[in-house]
Amino acid sequence: MSNYNYFKSTDRQQSRETDHYRTYKAGRHSTMSSQFQPGHRVPIQHLEKPGLQADLKEAPVSTHLPTEDGGYQLYKAAGKLDGKRAIITGGDSGIGRAIAILFAMEGASSLIVYLPEEEKDAQETKKQVQEAGRECHCLAIDLRKKENCKKIIDVALQSLGGIDILVNNAAFQHMLSDISELSEDQWERTFDTNIHPFFYLSKYALPHMKRGSTIINCSSVNHYIGRPDLLDYTSTKGAIVAFTRGLSNQQVGKGIRVNCVCPGPIWTPLIPSTMHTSAMEQFHTVPIGRPGQPSEVATCFVFLASQDSSFISGQCLHPNGGVVVNG
Repeated sequence: MSNYNYFKSTDRQQSRETDHYRTYKAGRHSTMSSQFQPGHRVPIQHLEKPGLQADLKEAPVSTHLPTEDGGYQLYKAAGKLDGKRAIITGGDSGIGRAIAILFAMEGASSLIVYLPEEEKDAQETKKQVQEAGRECHCLAIDLRKKENCKKIIDVALQSLGGIDILVNNAAFQHMLSDISELSEDQWERTFDTNIHPFFYLSKYALPHMKRGSTIINCSSVNHYIGRPDLLDYTSTKGAIVAFTRGLSNQQVGKGIRVNCVCPGPIWTPLIPSTMHTSAMEQFHTVPIGRPGQPSEVATCFVFLASQDSSFISGQCLHPNGGVVVNG
């Protein structure tokens, strides 16, 4: 364990719930040991589902990116999403929080959607979005119900005045070693959380989305590697990629682009609330040599939501630490 670099206790305090935003608002660099250095390992801890970012021993990074020397610097915004309005499911923590904050730094307001038990995290996300100068509306609701997906669109239209970006990000997973252990209830819950809301939210949002709007779906590297201990989760992530490609072919002629992001091992509350100790101990074993941070995935969503990706639709981006996949 001594061969790996961790934040010192004072450094960890700087990286807590502010995600360095207030402390390093000016974008100062750091040369200290950090979560971005090769060999970094996540702390082993276990949380009750769904897991709160506020309870993590080491806060995920939402607003900073690595420097060449292993430190970090504040994300540099350029007004790429000025005036845009986004729905972000799972926007309370992890990747969703980082998306909401980076979108805000780029000029977009958002409606974040999450479970009622994630309210504490959601309020912290709202606070950080507002500090970036944009609106953040919060909606605690169960995505597994079709009528709730319709309500999300209605609330977005009322609170934001329109929808320019739909981010389908919320997910559920539970590790099991064999199909014989996988109950029908869990199989259905995983599909009801991980893919069915993508369909309903897209279906209900599209009539209100104009040319230039974007839908961005979150899949996973596990779809490509076929992870055996997440059979149901992996299956839904494969469905998301297929859904992305088909929906893109439907909508691209209308000027609406649909793309997908397929993260690898990213440090979020989902990990300690769903993974066994042995899986967490291997969490850094990708070619880059460390887990990723939510900020490193959120930049992909900024790119796909902006005109920087104007000639891209039906595609998947792979912020996975260097794992080579086909597709």
